[in-house]
Amino acid sequence: MSSRETVLRRIRQATADLREAPVPVPRAYLRHAPTVAPEDRDGVLALLVERLADYGAEVYRVAEDDLPAALARALATARSAVAPAGLPDAWLAQWDGLVRRDAPPLTHAELDATDAVVTSCAAAIAESGTLVLDGGPGQGRRAPTLLPDLHVCVVREAQVCSAMPEAIGHLDPSRPLTWISGPSATADIEMIRVQGVHGPRRLTVLLAP
Repeated sequence: MSSRETVLRRIRQATADLREAPVPVPRAYLRHAPTVAPEDRDGVLALLVERLADYGAEVYRVAEDDLPAALARALATARSAVAPAGLPDAWLAQWDGLVRRDAPPLTHAELDATDAVVTSCAAAIAESGTLVLDGGPGQGRRAPTLLPDLHVCVVREAQVCSAMPEAIGHLDPSRPLTWISGPSATADIEMIRVQGVHGPRRLTVLLAP
């Protein structure tokens, strides 16, 4: 018997009782933010705005009809932006910069030379101020959301969850999930904060109905 077979046999022996009688996992933990009731939608949305602002993101609440104008304002300093597949063309209709479609996939050099990326999201978490992307329509692959300096994300109010346990129930674990809590930032051993090292230096969130 090889070493590999020996190790696998011991694992099977050690876990035999688990296969025969699965251990129930308690689900009595708190599923919403303790500071706001889950049915208080205004409170949940206000908490998301507060948390994102704490991280240094710019957050604007906009009406559906105002989305194209709001995106144009958010992209005012950008000359070019990546638009993933599935992003509505109408959203960028009032912006006069260069729209780059990521199909076929842009190279890392092309993405690095692009000023911004515009996406939707799969969910948002109010308690932690986190945006979750899963690569679905309007979100695209991960690279375009990491290399441009500015990320503009459109979040629907219905997508905002109170806390992480609630959000997990709405997400597909088989999809590639990207979790974004504010602009990219890091600090060295002397606690000198630097933004833009691991992702966009600026994050703008448009919260729409």
